[in-house]
Amino acid sequence: MSDPMAEIKASFFLECEELLEQLQDGLNRFEEGDDDPETVNEVFRAVHSIKGGAGAFGLTALVDFAHIFETSMDVVRSGEKSPEADDHKTFLVASDILCDLVAASRDETDVSPERIEESVAALKAFLGESGTDPEEDEVDPADFQPMGVSMTLPDVGSASTDSAGATQILPDLSALPETTPESQEYPGNTSTQNAVPGTPGFSIHFRPDPSLFTSGNEPLHLLKILSELGETTITCHCDELPPIEQLDGEESYLSWTIDIRTTHSEQEIREVFDFVEDLCELRIESQEIATPDVFAPEEPASQPPSFDTEPPTPPIPEVETTVSKPDPQPSVTTAPSVPAVAPSQPSKGKETTAKPAKTGGTVRVELDRIDRLVNLVGELVINQAMLSQSVVEAGIGSDQNVAAGLDEFMQLTRDIQDSVMAIRAQPVKSLFQRMGRIVREASSAVGKDVRFVTSGEATEVDKTVIERLADPLTHMIRNAVDHGLEKNEDRKNKGKSSQGTVKLSASHKSGRVLIEVSDDGGGINRQVVLRKAIEKGLISEGSQLTDSEIDNLLFLPGFSTAAEISNLSGRGVGMDVVRNSITALGGRISITSETDKGTKFSISLPLTLAVQDGMVIEVAHQTLVVPLNNIIETITLTADNLREMGPATTVVQLRDDFVPLLDLAVELGFAPPRSSYDDCVALLISPEEDSMAAVVIDKIIEQRQVVIKGLQDSYGAISGIAAATILGDGQIALILDAGDVISNASGRTRNTVETLQLTGAIA
Repeated sequence: MSDPMAEIKASFFLECEELLEQLQDGLNRFEEGDDDPETVNEVFRAVHSIKGGAGAFGLTALVDFAHIFETSMDVVRSGEKSPEADDHKTFLVASDILCDLVAASRDETDVSPERIEESVAALKAFLGESGTDPEEDEVDPADFQPMGVSMTLPDVGSASTDSAGATQILPDLSALPETTPESQEYPGNTSTQNAVPGTPGFSIHFRPDPSLFTSGNEPLHLLKILSELGETTITCHCDELPPIEQLDGEESYLSWTIDIRTTHSEQEIREVFDFVEDLCELRIESQEIATPDVFAPEEPASQPPSFDTEPPTPPIPEVETTVSKPDPQPSVTTAPSVPAVAPSQPSKGKETTAKPAKTGGTVRVELDRIDRLVNLVGELVINQAMLSQSVVEAGIGSDQNVAAGLDEFMQLTRDIQDSVMAIRAQPVKSLFQRMGRIVREASSAVGKDVRFVTSGEATEVDKTVIERLADPLTHMIRNAVDHGLEKNEDRKNKGKSSQGTVKLSASHKSGRVLIEVSDDGGGINRQVVLRKAIEKGLISEGSQLTDSEIDNLLFLPGFSTAAEISNLSGRGVGMDVVRNSITALGGRISITSETDKGTKFSISLPLTLAVQDGMVIEVAHQTLVVPLNNIIETITLTADNLREMGPATTVVQLRDDFVPLLDLAVELGFAPPRSSYDDCVALLISPEEDSMAAVVIDKIIEQRQVVIKGLQDSYGAISGIAAATILGDGQIALILDAGDVISNASGRTRNTVETLQLTGAIA
């Protein structure tokens, strides 16, 4: 049987991931000059929510740090102090520490006390001139203690005997005081008698289920958080409370109505109940809570109190608790609800409506379940292909009803597959935010002033791709800071800004995801790269390489141009691992660089790792699949557009361009070269922006959707082959890695095309 407390705790850490993402996003916008109060409120709420949830689980270290962070943001929110550039860096570092503390609490590990103390000291330094002493605002341990209920009654009244003859002791209800009990004080709340009449607010009805208590939650903690958001009046409804002898300790009998005067939005109020939303009955109504004149004549002391509902017999009065400090003034009566006053518009004309933290109907699903669904969809695609093949072989494919049914089945299968892939897709925003921390740490380590810019954060990629991209991107970002950007003084001497820029972008292009890491540094020193490669024996001294080929030497194992070994780089381990990681995802990586202008790494990845559209072809009696997004067009070769350049190289003239001709059977080792390619079928493929070739095949069979089955775990990397699939007739077909095929042939074809260009053969 699963542990309910463990499930609630796991849910808390999942919520923390979203809150940390909101925190990072808000801090980035704040640093960029977005001084909208809602931006600061968003940051404050994120830290506050993490602190509140952590307190419920007794995560002391997380609560303590979140408290000082929250206090700092509250100072900014209240306008007591405006942060400078260094203060923004302090907040970003604090968000990194908060992220580490959340991870440490989840994994039951530790965070370096020195790092925590350093960040706390920086936050306290920021608070030093604000007039706020964080030491005086300690977290009240009582915030998270179980709620105590006083069962002390006045003098016992009469004893009665029930039908079974048992003696029943009943309290003398007439001895109860006519006025409400003394108000229970909740820290952080302001007296309701000082409020301005007509303050907008909300009426909240809260009734916990028994499961709320068994999961370790306490209503007192929720009421305490509400009291921090505004001036509250809390009414506890006891009308369902049974006689004492009928009390069930595992049932929940009480409910509360909380009237709160606040400038916070309904969404912010609802966030207080985030972790118990499914464990209670919750209703929030907007209203204007009007406060009567406190100087009006007092009500007669004998006036009976009002009740929200009719009390049962014997009557048990409602206990109304006003959350304020004890005050001899008369109690305040809440006026009838009226429409809420529209809040004033903030600066910059931005809307005041808060975006909901969660979309209605959202559920959390374990990734394993989604993976299982993806696999089932893959099997459905295979079965659909097999059914279509069987219909053709049975000779009933010409039947209109059968054909229409197959078309509908095929479309339905595709729709299901697209929907399932959309479930697995996630924006790269969370990954990009992690890279911001890498830039901060790397720039601090090497003493460079670096600005980090991101774009395309909403681009969606398969979740597996995002997880496996973290390490390659981390290494590339560190390289950009350490190797790509010059030192601050060197940049000034070149007439550049002393602050370097590292950009990280994502976009969709030709059915693939393009991720680019670029910097505005000095570019790749190709002479140094070439000399290092010769010294290490990677190439011969007389080799003639293009700029692109020199750049690609960086991906060779053990290659490094660093003069010194640092904690960031210089050991020759990394870029080859980066390329292998990208290749394992079915992607390609390329480099472009220009002296004194910078370097750009481009990563091209498939949208999904499960299903893709492909062209089924035949080569040397072997069935292969070429990814459809790699194919530009199909062509029929003629003697007029073919040119032989030596015994092993042929090029094709297409309009105003020459492209190398590759015989796929030869490239894969299936057959020897043909004597003539006249009247052959070829596919013009371009897996990357600067890569193109005409690939000769025997024939095109069909176009269909195929399920990708990886081969690397069983067979390792296979040159020219990306994966495999199962066709409709049960046959296994290999999926071509078009980029690898072109790359393997580039040494033979490069000089030929360059020769044609230099001799003016291109019209």
